[in-house]
Parts: sequence; C-alpha cells; structure tokens
Amino acid sequence: MASMRGNLLPSSILSLCLLSLLSVCKSTDTITSISSLSGTNQKLTSAQGKFALGFYQPPNSSYWYIAIWFNTISLQTPVFIANRNAPLTDPATSQLTISSDGNLVLLNGFKTEVWSTNVTGINLSNKTQAVLEDNGNLVLSYVSNTSDVLWQSIDNPTDTLLPGSKLGLNKTTGISQRLIAWKSLADPAEGIFSLELDPNGSSQYFIQWNKTEGYWTSGPWSETQKIFSLIPEMTEEYVYNYKYVSNSQENYFTYSIKPGINLTSRFIINHNGQINQQTWVDTIQQWVLFWSQPRQTCEVYGLCGPYGSCNVNKLPYCNCLQGFTQQSKNDYSLEDYSGGCVRKTKLQCESSDPTKVQQDKFYVLYNMRFPDNSKSMQVNSAEECESACLNNCSCSAYSYKSVCNLWHGGLMNLQDGYTSSNGGTLYLRLAASEFSASKRNKRLIIGLVAGGIVAILFCIIVILVVMKRKRDLRSARMLKVSQGTLIAFRYDDLQFVTKNFSEKLGAGAFGSVYKGLLPDSTAIAVKKLDGFHQGEKQFRAEVSTIGTIQHVNLVRLIGFCSEASYRILVYEYMPNSSLETQLFNSRDAVLNWSTRYQIALGTARGLAYLHEKCVDCIIHCDIKPENILLDDNFVPKVSDFGFSKLLGCDFSRVLTTMRGARGYLAPEWITGAPITPKADVFNYGVMLFELISGHRNNSDQGYSKISGSGFFPTFAATKLIEGDVQTLLDHNLNGEAPIEELERVCKVACWCIQDDETTRPTMGQVVQILEGILEVNTPPMPVLL
Repeated sequence: MASMRGNLLPSSILSLCLLSLLSVCKSTDTITSISSLSGTNQKLTSAQGKFALGFYQPPNSSYWYIAIWFNTISLQTPVFIANRNAPLTDPATSQLTISSDGNLVLLNGFKTEVWSTNVTGINLSNKTQAVLEDNGNLVLSYVSNTSDVLWQSIDNPTDTLLPGSKLGLNKTTGISQRLIAWKSLADPAEGIFSLELDPNGSSQYFIQWNKTEGYWTSGPWSETQKIFSLIPEMTEEYVYNYKYVSNSQENYFTYSIKPGINLTSRFIINHNGQINQQTWVDTIQQWVLFWSQPRQTCEVYGLCGPYGSCNVNKLPYCNCLQGFTQQSKNDYSLEDYSGGCVRKTKLQCESSDPTKVQQDKFYVLYNMRFPDNSKSMQVNSAEECESACLNNCSCSAYSYKSVCNLWHGGLMNLQDGYTSSNGGTLYLRLAASEFSASKRNKRLIIGLVAGGIVAILFCIIVILVVMKRKRDLRSARMLKVSQGTLIAFRYDDLQFVTKNFSEKLGAGAFGSVYKGLLPDSTAIAVKKLDGFHQGEKQFRAEVSTIGTIQHVNLVRLIGFCSEASYRILVYEYMPNSSLETQLFNSRDAVLNWSTRYQIALGTARGLAYLHEKCVDCIIHCDIKPENILLDDNFVPKVSDFGFSKLLGCDFSRVLTTMRGARGYLAPEWITGAPITPKADVFNYGVMLFELISGHRNNSDQGYSKISGSGFFPTFAATKLIEGDVQTLLDHNLNGEAPIEELERVCKVACWCIQDDETTRPTMGQVVQILEGILEVNTPPMPVLL
C-alpha cells in the first residue's frame, strides 16, 4: 500500500503542475469554455496590445459594462460596449464566459444572463472561443476552425466605426449596421441619434432622430473623388482612404489609414447627434477633431427636447424657454437634453377652477427657428390668431406673418438667433403669473416721478462733471502709446475706445477682435482672449516678452489689459484686413502678382525672425491666410505669434478646433512626432498654394474646373513636375506673372509640404530663395499627396 502511495504522489503532483502550467500559458486574448473574465483586475489584451476588453465604468457613472477600448492611449476610450442597455452593478460577481450552447454570454451576480452573442445553430460537438483581435474586433468562432466566424463585434457596432469596420446594409436580410449614439456623457445606453446607410439602397447615409426624423445626409457617393458629395472635408484627408462598396448582397461604407501612417483613429456619432472623425495626438494627450457633421450643433434635430432652445453662441447649447424648467437637472448636467423642459406653472385652461385665475398670456420670442408640425389657418389679423390659440388649451404657441400658424403640444427643434426664412417672432403661451402683474398706484408714480426729476437733474450734472474729468484722465494715460511703450490698459478705457466693443473685426480660435480709436486718433485692434486661466503675474510676464518682439512683418503689440478675469491684447490696426479677406472675400481689385510675391516674401521674413532671431525660438503653429494681416500698403504682418508661449498647456485647445484650419495641419501633429519650426514651414507651404491659385485649396471654384482634383496642392505638385506652372496661376490675373517667379514660388511651396520635416527648408532659406540668393531644384512629389 505504501508502495502504491509512493507511486501515485508524483503523478498527482505532475498533474497539478501541468494544470498550473496550462493556466499560466493560457492566451491573454482569448476566452474559452474553461476560462472566463470576472472583476476589474482581469482583461483580454489583443496580440500586439492595441486593444483591451474588460469591465468598464464610464465617468460619473455607478454602472459597469463589458467594453473594448484602446489599450495604447492614456484616456480610456471605449469602441464597443456589449451590454450598453443592461448595465451591471458589481463586476466582481459578474462573469463573461462561453455558455453551454457555445455563445459568449455575460452573467450578473445572480448568474442571470444579461447579454449574449445570441447565435443559433452552433455545432455543440465543436468547442467555441472568443478572441480579441488587433483591429479591435471580438470574434466568436470554433476552436478547430477559426475562419468559421459565428459572430463578431465588427458587425454589431455601437457608437464607433473603427478603421476596417463597415457601416452597411444587408440587402438579403434587410439588417442595417448602424451607429447609435450614447444617451449621455455617462450613459452608453442607446440614445435618440443614429447613423445608417439609406435603407432604400442609395449610396448615402443619414443621421436620424428617434429613428424617424432624418436631419442630415452625406449626399451620394462619388466614385471618382472617393468622397460623399456633401462632406467636402473628405477631400482634404491625407491620412485616410475612404471606400464605398455596392453589390448584390450588400452596400457598405468603410475607411482605412493610409500605408506608412501610424496613428490611433476613430469615427463616432456623439451623444449630441454629430458624427466626428478623430485622431489621438500623444503630444497633447487628446483626441483631435478632423471634421464633424452637421457643422453646427444646433443643426441637430430635436437636440434640446420639448420646450428647449438651442443657441450656438452659448454654453450649454440647450436652455429652457421662458416659463419652463429642466425636466431633469441631472440629465442636463450630463448633456442629455432629450427630456427637454416642463412648465413652471400650469396654464389657465388646465386649472381646476379656471374662473379664479387670470387668462393666459403670450411671451414674445424674437428671431426663433419655428418648431415643426405647425397648423395653418386663415385669419384677418394677429389678434384673431392670438384668440384662436387661446381658445384651444393644447395650443402652445403661434406666429403671424399674413398666415396664422399654431403649434400644439411640446415645441421641438427651436433655435435662438435664427434669421432664415423658417423663423421669426414666436408667441409662447404662458400662465399669467409668469408675467410681472404688479401695478403701482398712479398717484404714487406721479409723486415718485416729480421727486425723482430733481434728483435726476442733479445726478446728470454730477455725472457730466465726473465724465469730463475721467475723459481727461483717460486721454492723458493713453497718450503714452505714441511714445512706443507697452501700455497696461484699464478695462473701462478699452470699453470707451471700442464703444463698448461694438465694431467687431473678426473672431478666431483665441477670441474676438474689435476696432478701437485712441484719443490721438490712432486706430487699434483689440483682441478679447477666451478661456485663459493664467494668473495675472504670469500673463503680464509673457505679454511683456512678446511685446519686445519688433519686426516690420510682425503685427506690433501696443498694450494689454489684465483685470479680474479679462485678458485682452491691443495691436496696431491693419486697414486692409487679412490675406484671407483679400484673396477669397474681397469685392475690390484682385491682388496683382507683384503684391502677392511681396506678401509671400514678407511673411517668410516674419516667420524667419520668430524662428531664428528671437532669444527663444517661437513656433507660430497656426499659419494661414486669416493670420496674415495687411497694412495700408499691403505689407504683410504675421499676427497671433507667441500664443503657444502665452497659453502654455492651454495651447492644446487650438488643436481641438483644428477643423478651422483644415488642410494646414503638418503630419507630425498627427503622428505624434515632436513639433519643431518645420511645422510652420508646412503651414506656410500650404498657404502659398492658395496665394498662387487665389482659391482655397479644397475649393470647388477656379482650378477644380481644369484640375479635376479636390485638393489643389496635389494638382500643383503634378503640374510642377510636368513643367506646366502657368496652369496654376489665378485665372483672374490673366497670366500676368513672371514665369520665373511663379515657378520659384511653386517649388518653394512643394518643398515646404514634404512629409519628412528634415527635407523641408528653414524659413531663413525660404527667404533667400524668394530673394533670388539661393537656387532651388524641382522637389519630389510628397508621399502623402
């Protein structure tokens, strides 16, 4: 017996060791019938570590989900959520496993199934497994035949379309692969917005509200341009390839990242009903927006829910109408506006005793986009229209413009500040108590007026004296400007010289610009900066540094203001506005070639000074026609330089709005390579092409008629190599440009936009080339073009 035990013990130990070894060697990207996933410490990781699958908890949420997310970036960003409509409360007691019927299932703490791949007809004689692949796809297949795919997450997208995924329509089954937005920032449940291909089979896709109201379309697919006709931004992509496939079995849209480009990308429909193409940039640890549709948030149908109004100039975009309050303050805080707003006070007709309350009244809303589903009726006056609404308790609002329009029930799709034809003055029905009903005694009013007149006259005299003294002091302070010193302005002084910021010259990523006039009749441009969080001492120090930078081709900083939360910069005024205005929006004479050449040279000199002559190299990061200003002699002056230094870490917000400068973005911003002055060189080169053609690089005007190309630099580089640069010149110049200068500028532009930044010239070399000091060879075609 002892002998037998002695023989069995090593065998038992060996078996245990083998089981332990198998457990250790088990693949970390696979779930099989003998393995499962449970708790927050366990996860699957794809073979090359690009994606992970595990239990995920959204920010500001107490619930848990099984999700796939990017595993190589710092911000946990899910791309697929299995149980989005059936959240879990405790991941420690929940389990993702292969069930007895071969499906991948998710069990809660009570071992109740909350989600399943739900495949029927699985051959139970073959074991199944779930594998997380490096493209973010979770695949259920047989262990013995992995090519026999039973189910995959790529066919069941949630709100994200990854490279290689499909947005499609199965013509045989009628099943649509659609993207459905999250309900809110914290709730990945299916929201009210979705994106899908046309179920009728055309080559366009729609964004829908509540699966019924289509409010945006991509337009049909153009096989020649490889874009959807109503998304011109797709022509600017040098990172993505887009593809649309239509055959007898299916229609689908997909995209991929071009060879040689290593980046993390996603295409999503967000909880506010817009589709976005985004790329992760390591240098700023943020998602950067390439393009979005619809372009304005308020173009999304029904975003703000019943009795909610959208305003693109306010944050949050959605606010309740007068007399209404948010139905759920918590939902509003998480940007879920679908519940809309509810009345603060019941209408008179809804009262239990309508004889004891005042009649309802109407609150006037100007410049409103009218709600949908109005009912029209012919009346003789606005009074009759108002009466018709009052006599129907379900009537919520009316408008009158020769025709009476009535709206019943909840008002949807409202927008403030709307000036198009489908808008105007809306009369909103409210309870009388919502209006100020207090009436003062006439005698009291007369007495107050009589007594007040004397006080007012006295106050007017005092105010006039004070204002004159204040004006004299203000003039004395601001006359220092003429001495060339950097002035610390007071906020009220700038209010005065800009007439309370009434004459707006323009707006950009950093804020709005207003025209002002100093007491000595010097015109100035006053820029109110948005979103700055620097302390006053740090702001003054950085501004003082920028103020010392002086060059004929740089806009001169006259002064600044730093009071309370205000951060304002005061510049010299440029009478001829910007290069963007002169090239694309001017109704005056067309810029001749000589002026354009001097603008190109002057801009290069200004950038060369910033890069090579300053104590600390200053990288502009946002060179484009909007930031090249022109004085009364059309001398170019670079504006907004030094903002990367001034903003510090906050400068990353410029990148998140890069859609405002589409086509100017250097490849290193996308690939995560270090940013050097060569990024400015790339921007400058792209801008030169616009200076040559007189049109935006992605414009449908002018050159597209002869090039057949959606992106001018591609066409220009081809023609340069062919030796036909005359074709590239703005047709408004009628060929009046020295061929030698035209060819020189084209070569410089093409050298500047090379993919490898080491092959781009410095701005100092660009200046020497344009001055004719250095010779320049014909550049190669940039790979990305």
